[in-house]
Order: sequence, then C-alpha cells, then structure tokens
Amino acid sequence: MLIITSVIHVGRSGLAKKNITDDDVDRLAFCLKVLSDRSPLMIDIFTSECRRTLASMLTAKQQEEQEVMKAKEVKGSSVEADDPIGFVQLAFKSDSGGTENVFDLSLSQAVGMSKKETFDPKASKLNKITQLTGFSDPVYAEAYVHVNQYDIVLDVLIVNQTSDTLQNCTLELATLGDLKLVEKPSPVLLGPHDFCNIKANVKVASTENGIIFGNIVYDVSGSTSDRNVVVLNDIHIDIMDYIVPAVCTDTEFRQMWADFEWENKVSVNTNLTDLHEYLQHLVKSTNMRCLTPEKALAGDCGFMAANLYARSIFGEDALANLSIERQAEGAPVGSSAITGHIRIRAKSQGMALSLGDKINLTQKSTIFPKTGA
Repeated sequence: MLIITSVIHVGRSGLAKKNITDDDVDRLAFCLKVLSDRSPLMIDIFTSECRRTLASMLTAKQQEEQEVMKAKEVKGSSVEADDPIGFVQLAFKSDSGGTENVFDLSLSQAVGMSKKETFDPKASKLNKITQLTGFSDPVYAEAYVHVNQYDIVLDVLIVNQTSDTLQNCTLELATLGDLKLVEKPSPVLLGPHDFCNIKANVKVASTENGIIFGNIVYDVSGSTSDRNVVVLNDIHIDIMDYIVPAVCTDTEFRQMWADFEWENKVSVNTNLTDLHEYLQHLVKSTNMRCLTPEKALAGDCGFMAANLYARSIFGEDALANLSIERQAEGAPVGSSAITGHIRIRAKSQGMALSLGDKINLTQKSTIFPKTGA
C-alpha cells in the first residue's frame, strides 16, 4: 500500500517527465480499496472475475484477428497457362443481358453439374424494369436494367402505339456521373403498332450514383413536319450494386479515418426503437460490415457506437461510424425514437455523398405514417 500511494504522489507531484493519468489514478485507488477492505467479494472480483474477463476479451480478440487474416488470404489462381481468355464483348449474350461461356455451360449441363434454378420473387426481371414513357405517349418504352459489375446493359422495349410508320426511330441516351455510353444505338423502322428491342451498353468507372436520361426521336412517314421527340424518364443506378462488405483491423480503420478527407454526416431519423435492430437495418441496406465485435454490442443500454466498413469493386474504401442513443420517455411528440448521427468518410466525394443519400432513402422506409385518432 505504501508503494501504491508513493506512485500516486510522484505521478501528481510534477517531478516525473509525464504526469499520471486519471485512469491510472482510479486503478491504483481501486487497488488500495481492495487491500484495505479485504472483503471476500472484493477479493473474488479482483483475483478471479477480472482475470476471467481479461481471458474472454483476449480470446475474442484472437478470434477476430483470425477472421481478419482468413478474409485477407489471397486464394491461388486456378488458371492454367494454356487456358483460353474470355472477352466479355465477344461472349455469347443470354436473354437476360448477361454473358456466358457456351462451352462451359454445355459441359456442365452434360455432366449434370448445372445449377438448379429456383424461383426467387425478389430476383424477378419485373423488379428491374423501369418505365420510361407514359401509356398515352405515341411511343411507349420500358427498360430492363442488368448490372454486370463494370458495365450496365439496357434492354429497351419500344412500342409504336400509333397507326403511322415511324422512320429513323432513334434511342438517344446521355449519362450523368462516371458513366459512359459505349456505342450509340442504331435507328430502327417501326410499322403501325409494331415493337422492337434495342440494347445499349454503359460502362461504369467509379462508385457513385449515376443517372441515365435521354429521349426517343422519330419521323412520321409522309409528314413534312419537324422530328418528333418523346422525353424519357431518368434511370437511376444504385450504388449498392458495386459495394461489398469487407474487413480491416482497428489500426487500418483509424489510419483510413484520418487519411480520408471527404466526410458526410447523416442524422438518424427512424421510428425503430431498438438500437440493435437499427444497426442490422443499416448494415443490410448499405452492404457494409460491422467491425465492432458482437460482445461489445451485447447488453441493453441507452446508447450504441459501432464502426462499419465496405469496399467497392473498384477498390474504393468506405468507412462509417454510428453513434446513436434511445430517446427518453419524456421526448417531444413527433421526434425520432432513436437520435444520433452516422459519419461517413471516403476518399472520393461522390462515394461519401452517394452513401449518405442511400442511408437517407432507407431511413424513410422505417418511418411509418401517423394515423389520426
């Protein structure tokens, strides 16, 4: 006890090069309390429970490090020196707009190793169709958007709803963001009440929300008037198609957090009352991985802090820090049940803003309309 008190006095005297911290003083004072009281409960907590808790923490930390190392392991390449190179632009295009290797597909079907297709309502093509014009427009158009990593295939259905022949019917597209139209679609000739499909390829350069817009221009056979134009609705490209969950160590997270200069702060606005439920909703809607261990989030308290991390297919990193708390019972009517902020940091401005827009959009789905009494 004399040694402990001497350490405290020397640390506070100013004679040492560095003064003792408040945490160290509290720890030493706790040791003095245990030595002076010597109650069985305090001795058991100090000698057994603290040791058991430290062992559990070290075990959880070791498991977390093993998972990080396993995720970072680079799998060896299984491509042989004489294997053919598959070019996406020259490969056979399926009806869904994707590309398949015909030889591998035929071989897998022959040996019975082809995947059995199961019906998934969420994966239906109807959920990926965007209506581009109205039903009362002379030309009706809708597009099926197929995202294939670095490129987007637009399969546009164009229907002539008039009794006239449409000449030089051209689909004109333009992009906003890091999107690039590969080639301009060729003009087509549409007879009365005829239809056709036009495919357009769009290249994606970075992870940010993009917009594809344009119009349909055509001439009416036998008419001397100017060309007719039908403006199309915008097609919004979702950033979630390019973001995948990833893992990193705490040191790497702190280093990237200090290096990244673009930050977007999003306020929490939701009707959810459970903090863990909101965290799971955020992870699911943003494709990010929660780096905070599950044991650190266990328990029921009025606040929560967690770190999230994700990486795009282009190698761009995205960080997020969640700091939320549950509102008190006497909170104003109409306020959010959970308050706090989500701080997003990324190397590029577009990714930080796009993730913030996505979070705001998903938060609106958790706000239920209030019904009158």
